[in-house]
Parts: sequence; structure tokens; C-alpha cells
Amino acid sequence: MRNNVWILGVILLACADGKETKLQRFLLQGNSMVEKRNYQEAKRYFREAVKLDSCFSDAWNNLGTVYYNEGNYSEALASYDRALDCNPDFYDVYVNRANTYYELNNQAFALRDLDTYGKRKPDTSIVFFSRGLIYTSMRDYDGAIRAFKRALQMDSSNAETRVNLGTVYYYKKQYDSATLFLHEALKRKEDEANAFNTLSLIEMEKGNNVQAMTRINQALSLQPDNAFFLNNRGYMYLLNNDLAKALDDIDRSIGEDPYNPWAYRNKGIYYLKVKDPEAAIRLLERAEKMDAFIARINVYLGEAFHMKGDKQRGCFYYKKALDQNEISDQDYKKACPQ
Repeated sequence: MRNNVWILGVILLACADGKETKLQRFLLQGNSMVEKRNYQEAKRYFREAVKLDSCFSDAWNNLGTVYYNEGNYSEALASYDRALDCNPDFYDVYVNRANTYYELNNQAFALRDLDTYGKRKPDTSIVFFSRGLIYTSMRDYDGAIRAFKRALQMDSSNAETRVNLGTVYYYKKQYDSATLFLHEALKRKEDEANAFNTLSLIEMEKGNNVQAMTRINQALSLQPDNAFFLNNRGYMYLLNNDLAKALDDIDRSIGEDPYNPWAYRNKGIYYLKVKDPEAAIRLLERAEKMDAFIARINVYLGEAFHMKGDKQRGCFYYKKALDQNEISDQDYKKACPQ
């Protein structure tokens, strides 16, 4: 959800060494450092600004966005809170804070801030785009589709909105609609890596492993260090029993992003394939703790405990998989005969 609104504060004042001039100078210097991705220096300039004026809301907002870009969401939230304490009518901060609440998995507060912003600026596409992301994280896919389509009405040229629509249709297993939106996105932005990634997942679901690998490699050619793309290719290697390449990609993915439960799930699958149930259980339980609804986690845990010889625990997970329609009644009875 990388849609923070930057408030650059570029007003230049005449007084050579006055307080306001110094504040603006620190703000401009900080913004310049952000553009250069020198976040340490950017934070130093913004902190100098708030030392000079502890309620300089522009600096607090920009400091929050630096923390956000660094993945330090708790500090970002504190900075945005401070900006709004100083200026409750600084409406762009509500969008920034909503982004942060989203990253902290606080969807209710994220939606609250978007509603506050939307009341002031009701015809802004970013509000509906951000709502679409939040509804997607809540697995309210129909709500997400409505929000993304509303965003598209306001900004019909936006490729990223189409990618997200395609991804939601993928989650709903409506692959024709998903493919349509993803190809439309690529017509507008031919280097949209996320479109290639989701197209690879669709091909994988259809059993077209060669096409799936082609698509994920297209995504990785554009973003070679993307943790999600690496993990997805690792999973494809697992399906092809190319275990060395699978482990390399999955480990690289975890190195880039140690908070992705799918990578731990896939590494657990790797250990299932090499017949190491203890390692598989450790990793699969870690993935489950991070996201209890991750796809087929109960199936893999059932398999791991069965491999270990713990049939009771294995059948506990197989029953959960059955209840979530991840295995058939016939498969359950085969694994856990009464």
C-alpha cells in the first residue's frame, strides 16, 4: 500500500535567518534526502525542524513517511499522530496514517482514517484504491472489487488498480476476469511486474507450469530481489521437484522479507519433500502463527505429523483441512480411517 501523499512544504520566506525560513530549509533539505533515498539524513533534517518547532506538522508527516518507507510502522504511526495532534485539518496525513494502520493489520482504524479523508475529498481515487487493498486483506473480495472499480472510474489510466482487480479475481478463482484486467494493465504499463507475477499464479493453477515459469521469470527480470516473486518461483520449483533451486529461491525470499508466512510454508513443504517432518512442522507452525488462513497449511501440517508418526495430531489438521474444503471427504477418510 505504497500511496503516501508527500507534503513538501516548499514555501520560501523572505526573512534570511528567521525561524520560518529555517523550518522551510530543514524541510526542503529533508525532502531532498528522501528523493536520494538517504533516509538517515532525511530524518536528521526533519528532527531538526521539530526541535525548532515541536508542532511543525509538515515535518512530522514527512518524518512519518520516512519511517514508513523503512518499514518502521510503529514510529511512522507515532509521527503521523503527532502531525494530526498539531493540525487535525492536515487531511493528507489521514491517508498516510491509514496506510500505516493497514501495514499494522489494523483495518478498522485504516478505514476510519480513509472515511475522514473521504469526507473532505470524496472524489479522490486513492481513497477507493486504499479501501480496495484493505478489503482484500480482510478477504472481503466483493468489497475490494467494488472499491477498485470505483477508483478506476476516477482514474481510468491507472495500471496498478487493474493489477489489483486482476489479483482479487485470481483469489476468487475467476481466472478469465483476472487475466483480462492483468493484460489491460500491461497494455498501459508494459513493465508492471506484479501483473506478470499474478499471471504466473493463474497459469500454475491451470497446470500450465511452463507458462507459469515464463511469467514469473518476466516478473523477476524487472524486480530480481522481490521477495514475493522469489518465493513464488521457489514454489514452482517445488512442484517440479527441483529442490535445490526451490530452496535457494525460498531462502533468498526470506532474506529479503522475513515476515512473509508463505515463504515459511513453502520451506516447510521443502522439508516434507526431503522427509524431515520435524523441520517441516517447525516451519509450517511458524507460517500458521503468522497467518492461520494461509492456503493448505492444514493439509501440510497433517502430512507432516503423519510422517512423524503422530496420527492423532495429523488427523486434527486433516479435519481442519476438510472443514475448509481443502481436501475431499474421501481423502480425509483415507488418511484418517475410523
